[in-house]
Amino acid sequence: MARMTMIEAIRSAMDVSMGRDDDVVVFGEDVGFFGGVFRCTHGLQQKYGVSRCFDAPISEAGIVGTAIGMASYGLKPCIEIQFADYMYPAYDQIVSEAARLRYRSAGDFTCPLVIRMPTGGGIFGGQTHSQSPEALFTHVSGLKTIVPSNPYDAKGLLIAAIEDPDPVIFLEPKRLYNGPFDGHHERPVTAWSKHELAEVPEGHYTVPLGKAVTRREGSAVTILAYGTMVHVALAAAEDTGIDAEIIDLRTLVPLDLEAIVASVQKTGRCIVLHEATLTSGFGGELTALVQEHCFYHLEAPVMRVTGWDTPYPHAQEWDYFPGPARLGQALRDIMEAR
Repeated sequence: MARMTMIEAIRSAMDVSMGRDDDVVVFGEDVGFFGGVFRCTHGLQQKYGVSRCFDAPISEAGIVGTAIGMASYGLKPCIEIQFADYMYPAYDQIVSEAARLRYRSAGDFTCPLVIRMPTGGGIFGGQTHSQSPEALFTHVSGLKTIVPSNPYDAKGLLIAAIEDPDPVIFLEPKRLYNGPFDGHHERPVTAWSKHELAEVPEGHYTVPLGKAVTRREGSAVTILAYGTMVHVALAAAEDTGIDAEIIDLRTLVPLDLEAIVASVQKTGRCIVLHEATLTSGFGGELTALVQEHCFYHLEAPVMRVTGWDTPYPHAQEWDYFPGPARLGQALRDIMEAR
């Protein structure tokens, strides 16, 4: 089985999907001839031609609006917004058109659209290339939201998203494109070639939407995480020696509430970890769900470890980034809490 980076796995997902279904089209800024700013679409235009993989003008509203029209007529666009930070001009199209099409047409029309967006920080992108806007999508009825943490899941989830009849937001943690990242920025970078989840089948397979996975079994505390933060959680558990159970949510909507409840009822403690800002972040929803469904099993209040309520700083990148030191302190605190 081939070992792939997340970039290669995402490219393979689009390649497999385009090969199986002529209705799948790929477009966005620089995704055609150049192959994408992160090279995720490299070679697709050469293989499938300019009618199925092409460059779009620098207009996010235009890209998404065009894709919605295509989807309503039966095509299956898989489009790229170059950075998640750039999606705001297209937000009205996503919320008011793509997410509502099935509902406003009483099911006569659907919107089989995937919007890929590199997300998160850790690459010194500063305030306009490091945002994590997942909560802006999970709040919108009619959208599905995915955040993979590894190449195997990235490919399987992306194929499942392309085959889904409704609009899917596919957020790709850019810090994971070339290797797993545990938040220890002072250490040498690890390549995906050394990680078991980089073993990716070359053909077609899917990872079901709405199914979380346990990355580490434990009995002392549950950590709910997704994307880059899954690797931070694994590092913090190892650094502290605390027997944490780590749940990789993979998809935020639909959410695997059953897996969350089962874990928290077992451990009696819960930390929610994400890179986005604290206030109104998706962690608030997770915290409320844990309190609602696991109240009588909790031995301590649910804790959140997140980014700060500021724009993502450039010079203070690692003060903002919720790394293993900050999570490690939260783990120690929650074990002492009553």
